[in-house]
Amino acid sequence: MRKTILVLSALALSACSTYTPPRYSISADNNMALKAIDVGNINVGEFKGPANFDNSCRAAGPIAPPDNMSFEAYIQKALADELKVAGKFDEETPKITLSGVVEQLAFSSSRGVTGGSWDIGLRVNSSNGKSIYVSEYYEFKSGFVADTACKQTAEAYFPAVQNLIGKLVSSPEFVSLITQ
Repeated sequence: MRKTILVLSALALSACSTYTPPRYSISADNNMALKAIDVGNINVGEFKGPANFDNSCRAAGPIAPPDNMSFEAYIQKALADELKVAGKFDEETPKITLSGVVEQLAFSSSRGVTGGSWDIGLRVNSSNGKSIYVSEYYEFKSGFVADTACKQTAEAYFPAVQNLIGKLVSSPEFVSLITQ
């Protein structure tokens, strides 16, 4: 009896998985948009999270970014990485520092039964006093089975964030954020 309870407990605990998006990698389009801007010495400050966000995916387990990051830190690092690769980042002697607030963050792993979506809204504030709001609604195929759907949902966070950063850096208002 004791052995049976132990085995059932182990199975119950192992049934819950954490689904992790891949680490962020640079977008060629975002890189080209940033390189076309003749401004540099930009730092990225703190990004704050949304007031409400539920990271649980069905009954299968939570979605959590890699490396013990928060969802807003993932976006913060994505922007910093894009600026670094484009040669626009400067942590030591920045002329401008960008910070952010993720005002909207939600996902669905069961939109229309086998579809999914991420909805991300980001306000980016500049140390020059200006701000811009960008948002991304990203749809993808998730799946019917919870394990598959949650895995697909976690993996879709990466391209959703790439698109969000792309909207930010290609926006006509972005230049006003990074100039004094």
